[in-house]
Amino acid sequence: MNAANSGRPHRKTPFVIRTTGRASVDRRPPDPFSGRSPGSHAKFEAGARTAWHTNPLGQTIVVKAGLGRMQRWGQHIRDLRPGDVIQIAPDEKHWHGGSPESDVSIFTIQPAVDGVSVVWLEDVSDDSYFGRG
Repeated sequence: MNAANSGRPHRKTPFVIRTTGRASVDRRPPDPFSGRSPGSHAKFEAGARTAWHTNPLGQTIVVKAGLGRMQRWGQHIRDLRPGDVIQIAPDEKHWHGGSPESDVSIFTIQPAVDGVSVVWLEDVSDDSYFGRG
């Protein structure tokens, strides 16, 4: 078994995320052998959410703490709770973020195709976020 660990903390890599509200993302560095990203830690403040987006090879969302919500295109909003694991199919349009009353911390895995792991689409309106439209 080979291990690559310099003993130094990883450097945060730049990553563009489209959100409404405040969110932070700590994208983990790619594996030195495969070049694949092991994922990202993200925190969304209450009311913050991503724009609608797709992931070419899908996305796995693991809820670590807090309460959140997400929606797949054409479906109802789903509440997110610690321990939930959500599988998003390749190219499935969706959004996710904090609940109106609570921050949420998640871990996401989204493999890339030719360096692209997310395709950003339109913003999620307040009406859509609150289930009014």
